[in-house]
Amino acid sequence: MSNAIVAGVDMVKFAKPGQQEPYRVMASTAIQGALKDAGIEASAVQQAYGSYIYGDSTCAQHALYDAFMTGIPVINVNNNCSSGSTALFLARQAVESGAAECVLAFGFEEMQPGALSSHWDDRESPFDNFLDVLDKADYPAAPLALRCFGAAGHYYMEKYNASRDIFAKVSVKTRNHALNNPLSLFNTPLTEEQVLNDKVVFMDYLTRTMCCPPTCGAGAAIVCSEAFAKKHGIDGGVKIAAQAMATDTPQTWDNPIDLIGADMTRRAAKQVFEEASVDVSDVDVVELHDCFTTNEVVTYEGLGLCAEGEASKFIADGDNTYGGKFVVNPSGGLMSKGHPIGATGLAQCYELVNQLRGQADQRQVAGAKLALQHNLGLGGAVVVTLYQAS
Repeated sequence: MSNAIVAGVDMVKFAKPGQQEPYRVMASTAIQGALKDAGIEASAVQQAYGSYIYGDSTCAQHALYDAFMTGIPVINVNNNCSSGSTALFLARQAVESGAAECVLAFGFEEMQPGALSSHWDDRESPFDNFLDVLDKADYPAAPLALRCFGAAGHYYMEKYNASRDIFAKVSVKTRNHALNNPLSLFNTPLTEEQVLNDKVVFMDYLTRTMCCPPTCGAGAAIVCSEAFAKKHGIDGGVKIAAQAMATDTPQTWDNPIDLIGADMTRRAAKQVFEEASVDVSDVDVVELHDCFTTNEVVTYEGLGLCAEGEASKFIADGDNTYGGKFVVNPSGGLMSKGHPIGATGLAQCYELVNQLRGQADQRQVAGAKLALQHNLGLGGAVVVTLYQAS
């Protein structure tokens, strides 16, 4: 098996719904940018995996064809909010197995304003079991994602005697990081007081600025073998040291924290660190799935960045930012950069590849050698990826 190399990356700046270009234009722009970044021609790409969740079948082909039409296999990928990393997972597998030497993973989304909702109310929902758990626990009605992640935050506070302030502190930290990212959608600073006093959207604690916005955008990555990289003179590649995907088990229904993927995260992270023979303490920079700041807090513990129940101290000590143990979401994360679902995992890849190349400008994590990516989709799937600088 050949090690997989991320040879080229690109993304377009995300936009609010109604302000975006068509997904075809956004995706083709990111694809062409990734090819240019890798320094290769489209004719070298042997397969493509295109991720999105809002759109008709074969949207991936339509999105690709403006960039190039070479007749290669194109696979449409839908794995909820982890779709982008799932496309990357499939591309990496194709390269490592020897099925292809050079593969394209790309993602895109045109979203609608407001909370996420199902477009398929004439059949069983994959989230019925999730809602049953929350119904039995008497959590108030709300749109699905808001209800799930809001319940998890409430459960965390109750279980560990934590304050809602920790979720506000994460919002402030993330926005501060975004100030140094020209591709961030939101680039004005926040204060803890602003977050806490913002409009409450769930129960009595979760406010609007603890939630990521719906956005539109695209991202792309070229994944190739080491032999291909050497043959084509690619010297800016970043190695995928390990990668794992985990899905739900019956433990998912145990509590609201596992309901939003904490157990999946633990299992995927454990597999990644064992496969790469590294410890979480070796990681320099992390891009994790902060669709809500409640999920960022829970994911600190799921990934092993801190011990169970110790997120409050981890945050208070500044171990989630520059000068601490880890720099988490230097890009500004989903909270500030935006979350166009199919593109999110590729945007995380874009940030971490540039961090490991030393090309992240003012947000650069000094001396970054190992980078960890976490992308979560309810329903569910978690993809955890460890990248290593060349």
